[in-house]
Amino acid sequence: MTNKIVYTKIFLQQIDESTNDATVDDYIHRWWQNTRSKEQGGLRLTDEGFDLLKKIDVSVYEISFPPDMPFTTKTIIFLDKFIECPYYITKSSIFVTDQKKSIELTLFSGDIRKYGIAKALSKTRNNL
Repeated sequence: MTNKIVYTKIFLQQIDESTNDATVDDYIHRWWQNTRSKEQGGLRLTDEGFDLLKKIDVSVYEISFPPDMPFTTKTIIFLDKFIECPYYITKSSIFVTDQKKSIELTLFSGDIRKYGIAKALSKTRNNL
């Protein structure tokens, strides 16, 4: 079972909805940007998914982006791969649900491009 399915079921329980397969499948398409099944990552929230977190009172941590940071498709792919908690992106910041992840991103001054590159390099070194 993927993290996305687990999170979806937990969120559904919080709003007193059924956790049967049909309901889970419906809400996965409503709450998650990437609906493909992945063992890791893919936890970027849609607007509706982010609104749900506020509704069920999940703690979120906002990290502002530097004003000069280039925001590219590659950056979004890095995030999709390396952020293993639900997150939401706006033009000026990222919101994460994990305090440790918020500290990591803050240490990179909110530059998620540099964060993604560092994570990719670290993963490559660990696989050698």
